[in-house]
Amino acid sequence: MEGIKVDETLDITTVQCPVTFAKTLLKLEDMQVGQILEVFLNEGEPVQNVPRSIKNEGHKIIKVEQIAEKKYRVLIERGE
Repeated sequence: MEGIKVDETLDITTVQCPVTFAKTLLKLEDMQVGQILEVFLNEGEPVQNVPRSIKNEGHKIIKVEQIAEKKYRVLIERGE
C-alpha cells in the first residue's frame, strides 16, 4: 500500500476465532504507539470481528481489503 510503512506483519489465517483477536491484540501490545500492523485474516468471523474489537480497544483501523478468495488484509495503527 502506497505511503504507509508497515512495521510488523501477522498472518493468522490458520487460527480460529476468537484466538484471532487475542493474537492481534498481543502483537499490538509489543508495538510502539503509531506503528502499523498488517494482519492477514480469513473471511467470516475473523474479518468481521477482529477490526471491530481492535477499534474498541483504542486502535485505528486504516484499511480492510480483500486480497484473495476468502483472505483479507487489515492495516492497524497502534493506539495509546
